[in-house]
Amino acid sequence: MADLTEFVEANEPRLLAYNVYFSDDGTRMTVLHINPDSASLEFHMNVAGPKFRPIGEFINMLAIDVYGQPDDALVDRLRQKAEMLGSGSVRVHELHAGFARLLAR
Repeated sequence: MADLTEFVEANEPRLLAYNVYFSDDGTRMTVLHINPDSASLEFHMNVAGPKFRPIGEFINMLAIDVYGQPDDALVDRLRQKAEMLGSGSVRVHELHAGFARLLAR
């Protein structure tokens, strides 16, 4: 995952954040990425998507949660990814209120 993270950082300048978390026992992984818009997420899928195929056999994706308003075609692509990497579902959560303060590192 460190190699993938480095690849994403080098090749996806619009991505605001890409973080990988593991549970204490190492059996669950959560990937959080923050995209400024749907186009950035689609770009991520085009650029980093092929990098998941070699590690796909080691992943059982449980869910993809999307916060925002992606278009239907993008949600379909996410569903295909979830099916390729496991038996997970795609859940879309629309923003009702809030804000974000993102700090550069």
